Amino acid sequence: MSKEKMCGIQKFIKILEESGELIRVRETVDSELEISRITDEQSKSDGGGKALLFENVKGSPFPVATNLFGSFSRVSKALGVKSLSEAEDSVRALTKLSAPKSFSEFFSLAKKLAPLAKIGPRRFSGKTAPCQEVVETGDDIDLTTLPVLKCWPKDAGRFVTLPLVFTKPLNGGPQNLGMYRLQIYDKNTTGMHWHIHKDGAHYFHEYKAAKKRMPVAVAIGASAPVIYAATAPLPRGIDELLLAGFFAKEGVRTVKCKTVDLEVPADAEFVLEGYVEPDELRLEGPFGDHTGYYSLADYYPVFHVTALTRKFAPVYCATLVGPPPMEDCYLAKATERIFLPLLQSVFPEIKDYFMPWEGVFHNSAIVSIKKEYPEHARKLISGLWGQGQMSFCKSIAVVDDDVDPSDLGAIASLLAKNFDFERDTLITRGILDVLDHSAPTPLAGAKVGIDLTRPIDGEAPREDAEGLNFGPLEEKEKAVLLSAVEGIVNMRAAGAFLLLSLERRSRAGKEIMRALSEAAAAFAPRKFTVLFDDNIDITDTSKMLWKAFNNVDPSRDIVKIGKGIFIDACKKTPADGHTRPWPDELSHEH
Repeated sequence: MSKEKMCGIQKFIKILEESGELIRVRETVDSELEISRITDEQSKSDGGGKALLFENVKGSPFPVATNLFGSFSRVSKALGVKSLSEAEDSVRALTKLSAPKSFSEFFSLAKKLAPLAKIGPRRFSGKTAPCQEVVETGDDIDLTTLPVLKCWPKDAGRFVTLPLVFTKPLNGGPQNLGMYRLQIYDKNTTGMHWHIHKDGAHYFHEYKAAKKRMPVAVAIGASAPVIYAATAPLPRGIDELLLAGFFAKEGVRTVKCKTVDLEVPADAEFVLEGYVEPDELRLEGPFGDHTGYYSLADYYPVFHVTALTRKFAPVYCATLVGPPPMEDCYLAKATERIFLPLLQSVFPEIKDYFMPWEGVFHNSAIVSIKKEYPEHARKLISGLWGQGQMSFCKSIAVVDDDVDPSDLGAIASLLAKNFDFERDTLITRGILDVLDHSAPTPLAGAKVGIDLTRPIDGEAPREDAEGLNFGPLEEKEKAVLLSAVEGIVNMRAAGAFLLLSLERRSRAGKEIMRALSEAAAAFAPRKFTVLFDDNIDITDTSKMLWKAFNNVDPSRDIVKIGKGIFIDACKKTPADGHTRPWPDELSHEH
C-alpha cells in the first residue's frame, strides 16, 4: 500500500514500527492458539512488550496485528499524547472552564470551543471509502477467510476480539459504539456477546419489545482513538466518536453502510454489516476472558452478516485478554486517567484514585480524598457505587489525601496498623459484572467498602492492635497449624498477614477458618489470615491480589473470628454454598 493510501490503524502501526515498538513476525503462524500464545508471552514481557504484526497467517491472505495498545507508551501514542497524564490534563482543562457535571455537558462545551468545534463525526466525501474498496454480499460472504483467532485451548471456537460494534436506538438518537466479542459460527453468522448492562443490550431490548430486526455494523480496525473510544464507559446517548474526535483533534470520517442504515469509520480495515433478530438466541462461549478465567457458555443474540466490506489490503486487528497484565490493562489505565477529572467534577473531594489491574477493571478501586466531615468516606463509597462503571466495583477503599492510592505497600500498612473490621467495613449488595464468578448468583452480589482514613471529631475511635502478632512465623506455631488443618501446602507470614496455600478437598472455607482460629488460640492472633488454593505461589503478590479480587464474595468469604480477620480466596464449591459452575483458569498448557 502506498504512503498516500496509508490511513487509520495502518498509519498507527507504521508509527509504532518507526519508534521501535513493533515486531514483524514473518514466519508462518496459525491463528488457532499459536498467535495467541506468542502474544501472551510478549504482553507479559517488561512494560508490556512490543506490538506484533504477523505477516503470514496460515489459511488467510490477511496479516494480523496484536498487542497494539499493550504499553503506556503505545496507548499514549494512540491518544495523541506524550503520557496518560497529558490525556488527563487535557480533559481537566475543559472541566475547569465551567465544571461540566457529565460527559454530555463536557462534549457540549468542547464543541463550542475552537479548535474543538471540529471533533464531531464528518461524512467521508471521496468517491470510495477505504473500508468499501472491496464489497462482498450474499453467497460471496465468507467469514472463515478472516484470520480470526482461537485464543485459549478451551474456547468454543474463533472469536473476533477487537470489534467496533455500531448500533442505534430504535426511535432515533446518536449511534452507540461498543466492543462486544463475536464468536464465528459459520461463513455468515456470529454470536453477539453484549452483556445485560451494556448499551448494545439496552437497544436490543428496544427492538425486541417492538418485534423488529435490529441493524448492526461491526468495524474491525480503525484509527487508534476510535478503537480506544469503543472501550470507554461513556453514558448512554453520548456518541463515542466524539471522544475519538477529541483525542484525534478532528472529526472521525464516516461512511454509510451498504446494506444497513448505520455509519462506520471510513478508514476501517473490515466492516461486517447485518442484523440481529429479536427472538433468536444461540449458545455462545466459553471464552477465555479478561478476568483470567473462561466465561461460561450462555445464550446470546445471533448476528447475521449481509455484507463484508474491506480495504484492498487490510490488516486484521485482534487483542488477547487473560490473566493480568495484558493489553487491556493499559487501555483500562487510560480510562482511569481520562475519567478522573469527570469523577472529580461530581465528587470534588477526590484527589486521586487507583484501580489495580489485578482487579480486572471493575473489581477494586482505592480512592484518596480530602476528608471534611464524619463518615465522609462512607458517603463517598456509596456515591461511587451509583456512578456508571464504578457501580460494578466490588471493593472500594478510601484513604486520606496525603496517601498515594497506587502505593500498595502504604495501603497494606494502613490495613495492618489502622483497620478496624467492625468500624471501617461497609458490606452491602449491588450489581456485579456478569463475568464476576465469585458471587452465589450472577449479576448481583456483595460489595465491600473500607474506610482507611484518619478518624476526625464525630467519629468513633478504632480498636487498637494490641495483642496481635506481626512477627515471623515460628516453627511451633507452624506445627500447630499443620496439625489442625490437613492439606496445608505452604504458609508464610508477612507482617500482619498470614498466607496459606492448601488443598481444599471437600471442606467449606468457613470450616477451615474456624479450625485455624481455634488452633491459633495458643498464640497471639494474626490480624489477617488469607487462604489460597494449593497451586498458588504465596510469594507472588500480584497473583495473590488477582485471586483475592476475583474469588472473594465479601459477605461469604471475609470473616472475623475473635481479633483475627480471615479471607478465603480459594475456588468455591457447593460446600461453601456456591452452586454455580466455577470457571477454569486460563492457561496455554491445557
